[in-house]
Amino acid sequence: MKVLVVGKGGREHALCWKLRQSPRVQAVYCAPGNAGTAQEATNIEIEAHDIDRLVRFARQEGIGLTVVGPEEPLASGIVDAFEKERLRIVGPNKAAAELEASKVFAKELMRQFDIPTAEFRVFDDPDLAKKYIEARDHPVVVKADGLAGGKGAIVCSTKEEALAAVDRIMVEQAFGPAGRRIVVERRLEGQELSVLALVSGRTIVMLEPTQDHKAAYDEDRGPNTGGMGAYSPTPVGTPELMREIERSVLVPAVHGMRRLHRPFRGILYAGLMITLQGPRVLEFNVRFGDPETQPLMIRLKTDLCALLEAVVDNQLDTFAETGLEWDPRPAVCVVLASEGYPGPYQKGRTIFGLDRVAQMPDVKVFHSGTKFSDGRIVSDGGRVLSVTALGENLLEAKRRAYDAVKCIEFAGMFYRRDIADRAIRRLRLQQAGNEPGPTASSPGS
Repeated sequence: MKVLVVGKGGREHALCWKLRQSPRVQAVYCAPGNAGTAQEATNIEIEAHDIDRLVRFARQEGIGLTVVGPEEPLASGIVDAFEKERLRIVGPNKAAAELEASKVFAKELMRQFDIPTAEFRVFDDPDLAKKYIEARDHPVVVKADGLAGGKGAIVCSTKEEALAAVDRIMVEQAFGPAGRRIVVERRLEGQELSVLALVSGRTIVMLEPTQDHKAAYDEDRGPNTGGMGAYSPTPVGTPELMREIERSVLVPAVHGMRRLHRPFRGILYAGLMITLQGPRVLEFNVRFGDPETQPLMIRLKTDLCALLEAVVDNQLDTFAETGLEWDPRPAVCVVLASEGYPGPYQKGRTIFGLDRVAQMPDVKVFHSGTKFSDGRIVSDGGRVLSVTALGENLLEAKRRAYDAVKCIEFAGMFYRRDIADRAIRRLRLQQAGNEPGPTASSPGS
């Protein structure tokens, strides 16, 4: 079978790498891809938003399965377009993709179907939003309604920060049309957790829990980014908690979408805050997370192609019965970013040291924003590389990842140095018989 992966980031590189390992796969294509996906697949010069050209390519090339990485084409109806041509594709249709495309829709769904989330209000008038914020006696998070590349949620500690966030999103239009409406919600405290699940019909198959690091700098300081690193599994995601999340979050979300005549099929991602009162949903996404996919794919032993085909063909119950196979070793992913990210940054910086890292065991560098230029691999995005490593324990996985990071260099490179530290501290406390509560870490969104 020929497989097409749509997108050009670290998530797509990880998907190409994993799909290529399947005996079911004859060839992998990536549109448009990057310098890393070129090592695993044939890059096709078609942008992810160019749905008509993607459909034509899939039809002409005889693509047997298409996997969509980024949210924009899903929100624009790529699944509808492919299915109209009877082409097999993984992901929700346009109506179901609104679960990510609109924060307002997602919050209203949660309210209607009793899915635990933070107290919130929706505004399309900045002055009314500011009056509401002024009357609150607790910190808030201000979120753009539409897609903003993972940067549309502004976590505020003071009223002044919240008022400035309203101006930035609604008045200055920092995220364009995505900020015509906003959600103002109570800021939650606890440990963040990313839970991804495959959904087909009424069947839900959960992947291993992961934890993302959204803030740009160590100790969760700085603006939110698309993600500066991740690890899997996480000690926060205990079997008991995962069962509760399935019962109180995933099942009612899938049921609710069906009740609203928007049946969901594909990858459902729940971004959660684990509070003293239990799990609370921060957001829903409708595709694989980035950078969560990188540590998940390096640990997944089940044939990814067979798994995704089961989603498309409504045969996921087979995997629900047998379960998925995982490498028991944890994985840590460290994102190397361009100076200035998530704001303006320079492209075209030559990357050195990738050949050295390629020789390291249990380490894989997934390219997030790279391209070829005059025979060199250069930076081509805010997030440039996702250095991912396995270890016998979380501390060893972290050490291997950062040892690999030390071998890589490009002008303006920066990265967080504390990926997985919270989990390592938590594990040490558990071993000492003094497990922390959910407020042991910084709040986030």
